[in-house]
Amino acid sequence: MKKVIALAGSNSKKSINKQLAIYTANLIDDVKTNILDLNDFDIPIYSIDYENEHGIPDKAYKFLSLVKEADGVILSLAEHNGAYTTAFKNIFDWVSRIEGSFWSEKPMLLMATSPGGRGGASVLSIAQDRFPRHAANITGVFSLPSFGTNFSEGKISNKDLDDELKEHVKNFKGVL
Repeated sequence: MKKVIALAGSNSKKSINKQLAIYTANLIDDVKTNILDLNDFDIPIYSIDYENEHGIPDKAYKFLSLVKEADGVILSLAEHNGAYTTAFKNIFDWVSRIEGSFWSEKPMLLMATSPGGRGGASVLSIAQDRFPRHAANITGVFSLPSFGTNFSEGKISNKDLDDELKEHVKNFKGVL
């Protein structure tokens, strides 16, 4: 059975991006899904001085191991000031020190949502540019604008947006 990891690029306990990632993961039949929480990978802020003095934290190796064990990645990025959250950027920085191509050509469904009308468009643009340089195989990009309006009771309530996501999920599953 194929394995997929799903996560939000947020350490918020009430992350709307985690809600979207969980909903998306549940749309895929016949896979084993592991929902990751960035709070389980709380490590010191990356610095070369810390790395030289203490090495790379074990939790960074654990995160990389989970990526390596998976057949695909569902990632919904939160946007802070137009970019990745600090929590996501930190794990990204540490893991890239272990292995530059850490996404390992795994199929990735890349998403974002926000309370606003742009739905994380800025962070998605950054990720679309950056992630392939770390061997991400992005199979689809989905933005859910106005989360409070378009998501309720654990699912996307806007039919057009839900249909769009389901098409991305179909493409993602097709390359697993």
